[in-house]
Amino acid sequence: MLGLQRVLSIVYPTQCVLCAAQVDKEGGLCGACWKETPFINGLACDACGAPLPGYEKGRAHCDDCLVTPRPWQSGRAAFQYDGNGRRLVLALKHGDRTDLAKPAAMWMQNAGRDILTDDTLLVPVPIHWSRLLRRRYNQAAELSRAVSKLAGLETCQDALLRTKRTVSQNGMTVAQRQLNMEGAISANPKRYQAIEGRRVCLIDDVMTSGATLTACTTAAFDAGADQVFVMVLARVAKTP
Repeated sequence: MLGLQRVLSIVYPTQCVLCAAQVDKEGGLCGACWKETPFINGLACDACGAPLPGYEKGRAHCDDCLVTPRPWQSGRAAFQYDGNGRRLVLALKHGDRTDLAKPAAMWMQNAGRDILTDDTLLVPVPIHWSRLLRRRYNQAAELSRAVSKLAGLETCQDALLRTKRTVSQNGMTVAQRQLNMEGAISANPKRYQAIEGRRVCLIDDVMTSGATLTACTTAAFDAGADQVFVMVLARVAKTP
């Protein structure tokens, strides 16, 4: 079997997930694409994962989270929603690139290593059934499954339900996004036992204002969650 894998790797060399360049292992980025992907490696907001000015590693709080504290404990993000980060998210979300969930899980686990404890329950942000029917998959659920497999953590795919189809939040203000999400998400009555008393980590592809994750956090606490954390693939960060 090992010999066959070597032959296949020669005939069909492994390519970068963003370009045609050859890479050493499946699901990786080539050196050029890695360099151009805005990973969040330095100082970051402990609440929402947004990068902060400064080069030292560590956690602080951004202005937005100081003004309006988040309802969850801590938040982490793998990279900024910009450049290659945006390309990766859009490919996963709208390009049928579910294969990206595996490398994304590695990046997310690295970013959230300090909040993913052995007793953490991974819960994906839900999408409305009508969007699921059209898209055929929920990208947050794909990420949750991949992180679950990689980190050996439990996941409950239907812990939360999207009970209202919301309109696209592109271009909305923070207040408009919050209003749009009112009554849109609730805990699944059949999964209360799975959530009650648990340390929950919400999984999503992108955090913008945090309105969706706020609604999900409220629903998780309503179902009896003990603590709620959030982890996303990309964070939309303000530019100076």
